[in-house]
Amino acid sequence: MKQMLKHSFEAVSLLTTTNGMLDVTIVPAFNQPDWIVPSSLILSVDEHSEYTAMYEWQQQKIAVFHMLPRHQASEKIVVLEGNTSAHRIALQTAGELHPIQVRISEVKDVELPEHFIKPNSNIDTVYERVQEDVVLSYLFQTVMIDNTLYLVPDLDKIAHQLVDLDG
Repeated sequence: MKQMLKHSFEAVSLLTTTNGMLDVTIVPAFNQPDWIVPSSLILSVDEHSEYTAMYEWQQQKIAVFHMLPRHQASEKIVVLEGNTSAHRIALQTAGELHPIQVRISEVKDVELPEHFIKPNSNIDTVYERVQEDVVLSYLFQTVMIDNTLYLVPDLDKIAHQLVDLDG
């Protein structure tokens, strides 16, 4: 039996449910399963086509996590709330976001398929340092909803890594 891990990101408490339903948003990703994040964490979705490391939102510079390679055109910046205003992050992506309501019982924990794991990943550095092109470095959990894989990112780890590196 797997040991249950407690997520340290306090905003996960925003997953509180009404009648066993979760309000989440699917965020498109490149070369990995689309991400699923609590809808209540999304502060803003802005049109933005330039690749950028920092995004200015409401007079605050926010570190950006890129969900697609530099050579692919981006369309959007999704600003997510953090534990503090300094730990807000922005996701740079392309495609449409899809807010959904899903029953808790319909969300199944699954293993990340092998083809998403980068073959030459040093497993020690993967778990200690976030790398945009290495899914395992920011994976919290892989889930399946309606026979579709989604990645639940470790937003706390991403935010702290980006803020520590950029700020």
